[in-house]
Amino acid sequence: MEGLVMRWRALATLASCRLQLSRTVPSRLHHCAPATGRRLLLSRMFQPQNLREDQVLSLEGRTGELTCKSQRLMLQVGLIHPANPGCYHLLPYTVRAMEKLVRVIDEEMQAIGGQKVNMPSLSSAELWRATNRWDLMGKELLRLRDRHGKEYCLGPTHEEAITALVASQKTLSYKQLPFLLYQVTRKFRDEPRPRFGLLRGREFYMKDMYTFDCSAEAAQQTYSLVCNAYCSLFNRLGLPFVKVQADVGSIGGTMSHEFQLPVHVGEDRLAICPSCSFSANVETLDLSQMNCPMCQGPLSETKGIEVGHTFYLGTKYSSIFNAQFANAHGKPSLAEMGCYGLGVTRILAAAIEVLSTEDCIRWPGLLAPYQVCLIPPKQGSKEEGAAELTESLCDHIVKAVPQLQGEVLLDDRTHLTIGNRLKDANTLGYPFVIIAGKRALEDPSQFEVWCQNTNEVVFLTREGVIELLSSVQVV
Repeated sequence: MEGLVMRWRALATLASCRLQLSRTVPSRLHHCAPATGRRLLLSRMFQPQNLREDQVLSLEGRTGELTCKSQRLMLQVGLIHPANPGCYHLLPYTVRAMEKLVRVIDEEMQAIGGQKVNMPSLSSAELWRATNRWDLMGKELLRLRDRHGKEYCLGPTHEEAITALVASQKTLSYKQLPFLLYQVTRKFRDEPRPRFGLLRGREFYMKDMYTFDCSAEAAQQTYSLVCNAYCSLFNRLGLPFVKVQADVGSIGGTMSHEFQLPVHVGEDRLAICPSCSFSANVETLDLSQMNCPMCQGPLSETKGIEVGHTFYLGTKYSSIFNAQFANAHGKPSLAEMGCYGLGVTRILAAAIEVLSTEDCIRWPGLLAPYQVCLIPPKQGSKEEGAAELTESLCDHIVKAVPQLQGEVLLDDRTHLTIGNRLKDANTLGYPFVIIAGKRALEDPSQFEVWCQNTNEVVFLTREGVIELLSSVQVV
């Protein structure tokens, strides 16, 4: 009993010490925050900018010209930085945008019953040999051996792994199906000629979903469900996509569709019928007769960037790994499968390619790394007195518009002119840029607001700014 009392006293002393420390030692957040409190200051951001094109080419280890707009812009403003051929450091702004994209993807996948998993990047050669894809994929697989001589690849896709996982569950019932299992993870592909920045690299982020159904009819319904979720995703992002008939390629199966963003630098050739709903990747058509197979009208051709791909697999993989469930009669049946990919980093780059001007990045509204950039007057200028008004507005926005917490950036580089900072803000593509200029010193104060995605410039009071920003949607 005495020992227990002593232990209680020791714990009480430790708790008292911790409480005292919590009162006297600032938290990590406060310790790392700027002196002005929790304001996000641009001067503290790791954001290299304003690289000339020759510097960009030097970083890429190339000569000539960068023909891809998204690659050039992302390198110039410091969204990415080359690491190895086809591999990039994703810098803070890009990571923020990607995390937002993943949240939107999670919302869409989980709305249709998706369950998130995380599978190893290292995949055993034994699994890939079981489906013959160890040889079929050829040099595209990044292969390695461990110290015991066992062979692996860095997974470009996970059909084998997920099917083996489901097959290991020996007591599945038809009542539990369908399963819609997905992950967002790094993928690897030994591209012979990496190019276009994040559009075609050796290492990239992907969302891959694998579905397991109890019948072909149910699997077809799931296929339509996921395709509709993809359409919802791209509509939410405001991206002009087209769903096209596609080749099953090395993944296999009996039906496949690609989700493409039409753009002139795209590597895929698309045939689209202007008279009906038919569209296809040209590689699936007989090029000797470019007429629509549905209405016989002429097909128009364009280029596109593939950002999503869906496959109906049937029992191609479940039959190899014996992924079974007990049907309504209690007998074992093979699961009917589908797989569905979204190129996460590719969507980011493709969106910049499609939406941006030659000189300025434009983001889908939901994915902008920061929604608002505030620009106070230059130090020593006639308008310097409006600096406090800008800081006060910054704090008021965060309090009055809760969804914008963590989304408002103050460009405190007041040694630069407003014009120079506005140019940087335009290039980085903040949806809203708010400037405290001459009219901020009037009564009432009016701020110059640049609405980047609508190309509008308006002058608003503090209350007007809050009203405008209250409608901003974030994820």
